[in-house]
Amino acid sequence: MVGVGTTGELESVRVTRVLRDDIVLGRRAPGSRLIERDIAAELNVSRLPVREAIRTLVSEGVVVARPRTWAVVREFTHRDIRDFGEVREAIETLIFVFAAERHTDEGIARLRAAYERELAAASAGEVEAARIAAGEFHEISAELAGNDMLSELIGVFVTRLRWLFGQHDDLLAMAEEHRLILEAVEARDTDTLRWMIPRHLASGQEAAERRLSDQAYSA
Repeated sequence: MVGVGTTGELESVRVTRVLRDDIVLGRRAPGSRLIERDIAAELNVSRLPVREAIRTLVSEGVVVARPRTWAVVREFTHRDIRDFGEVREAIETLIFVFAAERHTDEGIARLRAAYERELAAASAGEVEAARIAAGEFHEISAELAGNDMLSELIGVFVTRLRWLFGQHDDLLAMAEEHRLILEAVEARDTDTLRWMIPRHLASGQEAAERRLSDQAYSA
């Protein structure tokens, strides 16, 4: 029987969301074990929705299933970061160019609201809230692009992208970069976006490379 929480959300969906956010925001470190009974007790659910959540996160590429032992949070390599960075640059440059060409006033208002949430959180030193809002900025831009094929492509690896590139260190600098991107999108300045987006994404990739190096050093 599929459990449903008090908010009407399926238990497996809620558990998946919680675990995904824990991984993306760095609460569960790479290599850490995902023990079904412990997670079930922590989230006050049976082990079945936990098992389903882990299976979903394996398909999203951020958890590794190990036969006859615990699943673990995936440990990425520098090669992973470079490979994903190349794909991300190509796809997200298209996304922001299309968003600039096709956005509506309502869409720009949503994008601006995400930026303002990010800036407010960054100014207050609220790290997780700033990173979440920064992720929303990119997700809203993908919606504004209005291209189902691009949405389908990025949907395949969006969780991995959020984990690899969403844990930037300089929150205010990232918010400032998003302000400049927002202005270019609003002005439909596609030429500026074509050189701006690769540079913006490179800063996230550098942060991911540093984080991976620091983890290897501390180990």
